[in-house]
Amino acid sequence: MQSEELYIGVMSGTSLDGIDVVLTGFQNGKVQIYAGYCHPIPAGIRQKILDICTGQLTSLKSIGILDHQLGHLFAQAVNQLLSQTSYQAGDIRAIGCHGQTVYHHPDQCTPFTIQLGDANIIAIETGIDTVADFRRKDMALGGQGAPLVPAFHQAIFQSRSHSTVVVLNIGGMANISVLRAGHPVLGYDTGPGNVLIDSWCHNHTGMAFDQDASLAFSGQVQPELLAILESDPYFSAPAPKSTGREYFNLDWVHRHLKGIHSRLKIEDVQRTLCQLTANTISSQISQYKTGENPYVYVCGGGAHNPLIMDELAKKLTQWHITTTTEYGISSDLMEAIAFAWLARQRIHGLPGNIPEVTGASKAVSLGIIYSAT
Repeated sequence: MQSEELYIGVMSGTSLDGIDVVLTGFQNGKVQIYAGYCHPIPAGIRQKILDICTGQLTSLKSIGILDHQLGHLFAQAVNQLLSQTSYQAGDIRAIGCHGQTVYHHPDQCTPFTIQLGDANIIAIETGIDTVADFRRKDMALGGQGAPLVPAFHQAIFQSRSHSTVVVLNIGGMANISVLRAGHPVLGYDTGPGNVLIDSWCHNHTGMAFDQDASLAFSGQVQPELLAILESDPYFSAPAPKSTGREYFNLDWVHRHLKGIHSRLKIEDVQRTLCQLTANTISSQISQYKTGENPYVYVCGGGAHNPLIMDELAKKLTQWHITTTTEYGISSDLMEAIAFAWLARQRIHGLPGNIPEVTGASKAVSLGIIYSAT
């Protein structure tokens, strides 16, 4: 029997709602969660990230400063998590830090992806070897560099029956991992998850997000706007595919609103954006149904949105829809756990990507190890 190894996963996603940090143990293919924590992102840093993601003018100096600041912030998050436990830095084999994506451009002739958060700082300030820069090797091999979590989902959720299991992450973007016995794993971004909903709500109400979908519940779906939004070519593009805030943002919404002649209420647009997320997710999931008991396990912030969850249940009537928490893995910490697992894969020289998912030419171990010594 293998001895248990402890890893810490650090994830700051598109939603920018906090830094998820998790302490996990891996032994004989099993995952044990020992502690989880969401570290706040200071408003000034959050705004700097948003400015870069939405194409505001910046400079190499500003990006370098932000990279440095995020390195310290991620290290603080790890140290704060450890302070809440009885574990010390020496007990942890490695940290897996995704970094903060500020631009993801996987297509055309010069594909690239940029995640900030200096992993040298993380390793030195925590005293723990840190694995980071997970995406670019996959892209060097012709892949999208995303999504990477399907490999982890396969390891812990792989269906042993003849029914499909879909793991649905609704973060800033929504992505699915499709697990079917006898079939290659599929996984890709279906489109926006919370990013448009949160951005529209914040822009018009000042609230960071629409708590309990109260704004959306007060509105009505606008069919004309929904049809225009759903006509975006991303939704009909074949996988492999991935996207981010540089594509789906408030400017994207405003461009599509120009095609609407009548003035729409704020709450009606919010409701329609929620419907867009539910529709684009469900239309993709529905095509993969096999067996009599297919499951959708939902994680990410969208798992707490009652409107989106209700709409998914209405559209996927033949599926069992629940959260990964019900399965035993926190829906809020799923991606952080995945990057702890990816760090473990790198430490042991094991593959972290799935070529059928990302489009890479082969499966490889992902990430660069930054030593704490």
